[in-house]
Amino acid sequence: MKKISKWILLLLLLFVLVGYMTDLSSSKEITSIKEFENDRSQSLLSPNRIVNIAHRGASAHAPEHTLVSYEYAQKMGADYLEIDLHMSADGELVAIHDQSLERTTNHQQLVSEMELKEIKALDAGSWFNQKNPSVANDNFAHLDVPTLTEVIEHFGNEANYYIEIKTPKLYPDMIDKLLEVLSAHDLLRKDRREGSVIIQSFSAEALQQVHKHDQSIPLIQLLKQPPEDPNAIKQYAVGVGINFKSLDLQSITELRKADLLVHAYTVNQPDEMRKLLEWGVTGIFTDYPDLLAGILG
Repeated sequence: MKKISKWILLLLLLFVLVGYMTDLSSSKEITSIKEFENDRSQSLLSPNRIVNIAHRGASAHAPEHTLVSYEYAQKMGADYLEIDLHMSADGELVAIHDQSLERTTNHQQLVSEMELKEIKALDAGSWFNQKNPSVANDNFAHLDVPTLTEVIEHFGNEANYYIEIKTPKLYPDMIDKLLEVLSAHDLLRKDRREGSVIIQSFSAEALQQVHKHDQSIPLIQLLKQPPEDPNAIKQYAVGVGINFKSLDLQSITELRKADLLVHAYTVNQPDEMRKLLEWGVTGIFTDYPDLLAGILG
């Protein structure tokens, strides 16, 4: 009788141990991160394609938003040239991040206060050499601020453009002008490559206005943190651009379940890139498109 009891006790212990190991295994499956996949044969808007977005061009290597910075980005394997837009006093769209010209040209006026010819006379490259002596280049001195038209005409229809509408309330005519420029360069044709142009903004109102004009243009809602209602964004946008510091596995999973693309900004460290890719982001904004290309390669 005692021998039977011992066997029963051993069997019970075995069942408990097996159950514990199963639970542990399941727990690991739930919390583990998968190796990222990048199918470059897919459309740029495919959830199975990870896109390399050159933040203001290859802005760690050359003065941001200059033609040289965009040239570097292309050579480094970027999928998209990211372009921030402001509008000059005479209604021209220029590629520059700040509303003020001070940081990148040492001129203290606002973009909106100056005509294009005045902006063109400014030096948009020397500041970079002063700030980044390790990658300084004499050829960067006296680069100018390009217009959107100049960028498109320089790189043509084979490049992919990721365009941000900045401060739309300051520029009420910007959306009409932007669509006009894109249309004039055949970037809104029905037979264009899917995802060859993406428009992004922190302003939901501006994106919804673009959506009313042309529902075929893919839009990205910029956010500082994951949205409370992803389905509301899905009504007009194909995805979200979110500060990478506010993202985690759960938030990315929920956004992907809502059929939204998830593009993280602005990621410059390889370990952060790998972590976000393993969590499931579908794109990364980076000042180092060469680093990201190496990881994706």
